[in-house]
Amino acid sequence: MTNALDDLRVALAGRARANEPLAAHTTLRVGGPADLFVQARTLDELVDFARQARRHGVSIFILGNGSNILVRERGVRGLVVENQCDQFTLDIINSERAILRAESGAALPGIANRLARQGWAGLEWAIGVPGTIGGAVVGNAGAHGASIADNLIGVAVLDADDARRELPKTELAFDYRASRFKRAKGEIVLRADFEMRRDDPQACIARMNQYTEYRRRTQPTEPSVGSIFKNPPGDPSTPLRASSAGRLIDQAGLKGTRVGGIEVSQVHANFFVNRGGATADDVLQLIELVRERVRVRFGVDLELEIEIVG
Repeated sequence: MTNALDDLRVALAGRARANEPLAAHTTLRVGGPADLFVQARTLDELVDFARQARRHGVSIFILGNGSNILVRERGVRGLVVENQCDQFTLDIINSERAILRAESGAALPGIANRLARQGWAGLEWAIGVPGTIGGAVVGNAGAHGASIADNLIGVAVLDADDARRELPKTELAFDYRASRFKRAKGEIVLRADFEMRRDDPQACIARMNQYTEYRRRTQPTEPSVGSIFKNPPGDPSTPLRASSAGRLIDQAGLKGTRVGGIEVSQVHANFFVNRGGATADDVLQLIELVRERVRVRFGVDLELEIEIVG
């Protein structure tokens, strides 16, 4: 692998950095180094970097804004590409409809805010959701009863054979916090297209303000990775299974529980916050502690929402 990495670094003509600390590129501020790290600012660059890595037999990981992932202490082998492809266009179809075409590195909250203020509705729920368009598609991000799949039309991808393809929503296998891309690791989301509908800008802004205020009251402000666990599926015969993951963790008496520098938030129990000096190993230990306590207390096996990398 070392020779392959060296060859790839040469092929990337000095654009890649070796042993880049990924803690600086994740919202939780923990994680080890990437063997090679490069930033893609255009889709052509993103495609080129992926093709170059594959040509040299080097694994590739696409990094968005670093939310919803936990990078292990030993870091990530191969090439990490930070996706900074953030261009988008709005094609107005008529007075009621428009098509948003957004590159996968664009910040989801920024786009939601800009379009809502222009009177284009459909993404207001995302105003407080950290992450990029690509990450949101991969994980079918959602909040306030809505999700990315609701008004998505389709995506453009680079497939495992290095071909660019267009995929309609019907082929994306969306589920709760999941999509085909959770399983098809060789596919890279390049762009996503959404149908937007016309609404009164003040009504859009009012909804965003409502969602923002709710998040301000119910979620911590310290560095975190977002929601750690998925909410358990509902089961009418077992009322606790219809509870959110945060409520189960809270009822297990785990708010404020700490391992090293990581702590179960006092504000929202499904968030772990970095109190300073936290390591990925701290997070992994706290995850297992919380899982075990909830399993013993309620008989519920919590499933991770975050992705563990490395």
